[in-house]
Amino acid sequence: MKIHIENIGCFKNLVDSERLLYAVEKAGLEASFGVFTQNADIAIINTCGFIGDAEEDSSALIAQYTEHKKEGRIAQLWVMGCYGQKYGDSLKEKFPEIDRVFGNFDWHNILEILEHEYNIGVHRHITTPAHYAYLKIAEGCNRTCAYCIKPILNGRHTSISMESLVEETKWLVSQGVKEIQVVSQNLTDYGIDLYGKQEIAELISRISDVPGVEWIRLHYANPTGFPRELLKVMHERENVCKYLDMALQHCNSKLLRQMRRNISKQQLIDLLNDIRDSVPGISIRTTMMVGFPGETAEMFDELCEFVRTQAFERMGVFRYSPQQGAYSERYYKDDVPEEEEKTRRALLLMDIQKDRYDALNRAMIGQTQRVIVDEFNNGSYFCRTEHSTPMADPKIIVDTNMSVPIGSFQQVVVTKSLGKDAKAIM
Repeated sequence: MKIHIENIGCFKNLVDSERLLYAVEKAGLEASFGVFTQNADIAIINTCGFIGDAEEDSSALIAQYTEHKKEGRIAQLWVMGCYGQKYGDSLKEKFPEIDRVFGNFDWHNILEILEHEYNIGVHRHITTPAHYAYLKIAEGCNRTCAYCIKPILNGRHTSISMESLVEETKWLVSQGVKEIQVVSQNLTDYGIDLYGKQEIAELISRISDVPGVEWIRLHYANPTGFPRELLKVMHERENVCKYLDMALQHCNSKLLRQMRRNISKQQLIDLLNDIRDSVPGISIRTTMMVGFPGETAEMFDELCEFVRTQAFERMGVFRYSPQQGAYSERYYKDDVPEEEEKTRRALLLMDIQKDRYDALNRAMIGQTQRVIVDEFNNGSYFCRTEHSTPMADPKIIVDTNMSVPIGSFQQVVVTKSLGKDAKAIM
């Protein structure tokens, strides 16, 4: 029997897919992962359903696999993940070709259905380049942001024990991993359920003590109640990257209240100042939302000025979309036109960020930077400093006749800004 798995969505999803892939292989079944190229008995899609765009992507991917099934290239089509959790068996009404639907809480049953046990410990089949991997430290979220259905899809915040995470880190290092990408829906709250208090600082300290861990990168902090003791760890530990991924969503205090973010504009400014003072040279990656119900033109202008003033090193933007079951979908009117205004605002905000990327790159010209080499493509090496995460952030592109090992750390000199990315020489 051959099983094919394709993943779409967040990196927490990817960890689940890697665990499933390892379990399938351990059971002695033939398995493949990624874009569908060869026939399979069962195709399993791990889906995302967080926002409207993610639903559309998941739906489009399922549609591709329904065609594969009609063509006889797969015998069965199974769906798991957030999109499956959100709609359950009703997905079969839209896609009759789907044979089974699993959510976020029962996908482990896949092995039982295949008549094998799911008992893999901290192991998984790493699908990222061998030098980095994602470490999921918790499931779910207890926050009640108005626009978000993650607590519905993923349940309450449930931390994974420090002992287990340290063990998993050691195993990842034994597989050649040098960079640990720490991911959670809300790493700010790590440990509260297990230890009665925030323990993210202690966890990162323990992970940083594992021999062989070169870089640790932190993804998805919540600004409300952010643990300041984490900043001390980030400042003191050389292998903890000066990088923090923390979605702010907006800056207008009234809109933040409507979003149920439980923080004001001034509190955000105070936090950002504290972070930069405590961790000199840090790169802050944030996400902003445009078009939330009630966002006026004046509020958007305020957000633009906030982004210019704070000068975030990294930023993404997404348009608000009402999600079934979310507080905002039930109680607020989606009153900002989608294409005419939401898209315009998103593009304007990213134009500001593009200028910021270019300015940062120009400031690096002539400087030596330590980078990790991610890949070789079309005659160039694509590298990152500690201030960039692998997928979305700026790259440093190096053209050289030298043979450079993928996953190695190198010293490069920046020579040119390419806008978002930069050129360098070795």
